[in-house]
Amino acid sequence: MTTITAELNYIDRHSQHFTALSDQIWNLAELRYEEFASAKLHIETLEAAGFRVTRGVADIPTAFVAEAGNGGPVIGILGEYDALSGLSQEAGALTCKPSSEISNGNGHGCGHHLLGTAAHLAAAAVKEHLERSGQPGTVRFYGCPAEEGGSGKTFMARAGLFDDLDAALSWHPNYYSGIFPGSSLANIQAYFRFRGKASHAAKSPHLGRSALDAVNLMNVGSNYLREHMLPEARMHYAITRAGGTSPNVVQAQAEVLYLVRAPRNDQAAELFERIKNVARGAALMTDCQLEVVFDKACSNLMENTVLNLLMHKHLQALGAPAFNPEEIALASEFQKQTLTAEDIESASRSLGQAWRDPKPLFDRIEPYESGQEVSICGSTDVGDVSWVTPTAQCFTACYAFGTPFHSWQLVSQGKSTLAHRGMLLAAKTLAASAIELLGSPETLARARAELLERRGGKPYVCPIPADVALPFRR
Repeated sequence: MTTITAELNYIDRHSQHFTALSDQIWNLAELRYEEFASAKLHIETLEAAGFRVTRGVADIPTAFVAEAGNGGPVIGILGEYDALSGLSQEAGALTCKPSSEISNGNGHGCGHHLLGTAAHLAAAAVKEHLERSGQPGTVRFYGCPAEEGGSGKTFMARAGLFDDLDAALSWHPNYYSGIFPGSSLANIQAYFRFRGKASHAAKSPHLGRSALDAVNLMNVGSNYLREHMLPEARMHYAITRAGGTSPNVVQAQAEVLYLVRAPRNDQAAELFERIKNVARGAALMTDCQLEVVFDKACSNLMENTVLNLLMHKHLQALGAPAFNPEEIALASEFQKQTLTAEDIESASRSLGQAWRDPKPLFDRIEPYESGQEVSICGSTDVGDVSWVTPTAQCFTACYAFGTPFHSWQLVSQGKSTLAHRGMLLAAKTLAASAIELLGSPETLARARAELLERRGGKPYVCPIPADVALPFRR
């Protein structure tokens, strides 16, 4: 750790500026592919620090790449900054209360305002290391939009933006500190649009063809699949267009959005085909027309134990955040007043020591052992990056232990000092890991060999077909 002391001091010296940046992005709370102001804040700060910035990469207006240094190795650090709809929340409040600072109804219910800011700060610290040491190598900060329901990185991977990386690093805010321990679920999302025929529901119902009936039949049929799909697979849907609010009209148009998940890309694709067959059956039963509109997809995460062990080493050396009494008291109040016993139990179940002795704030680093192969039920477009280049991620404790993701409680804590403290630990962990990799070609070679072995000779194939347009253009 002594060789990177100056760079970690850089993070401490600039901590106030970057905590303010994360709060600004919290206030903006922009949704997928609409993060214009958030991306602009990052770009302006990076350019002021001397990064070379390329805007609008992969033909996405809110995506960018900022680069510093020259030559190889090339280390990528992934940043996000999108929010979630319907999660506007007053900062620091212990009750569900819409924010007086945000008018768009959105909220950072997954902490991406912290995620992108810590990655940005880490990249700046690595840039200083390259300049101070004169060492060859390049650090690249990726401004990645639309992780929430947009698969921004998957579209960026389809455009080849990660192909020349030697490694990629990322992190995610959490209620504990440790390494992302295994794989995630691949997913596919698509709209199923049914077109029928309008008619008077009382006078001439026999002349109508109900698109809403088709949606309902599709949902019933899909639910019968649940018994006959992989136990690890998931299937979710939302009716996005019901065909109007007049019950005396046979609904001529209706739409449902499906999201399917499975442990591997091929399994998700197989389940998606079965869902499409159910939709075709519903269309036949109701004499409706069917249009399937592919929206987005992402790959399962490819674990890399070589990089995970390296990142865990630095996370452990830095140590857990030193939370102060006020932060511990705040977390305790959130636990007592807003969380249930089930929230705490669910968070503790896979974290040995926390199961035995849960605390308001996770004050240790969770052990990591190679080969533990844990499967995460969620999905992330970091998975596509991990198929292209060796990738590692860590978590740091930014919230009261047990705080559910995508909840008002998580949004409420997003501007607290405990959230900032976890963010700064993440920045240091990312910077320390990147700096070691810049000087360790043998580690990068072992990480690449592991990736190739895990892929089993299969190349990366983007799960989004080449003819599928970006979601923001529809």
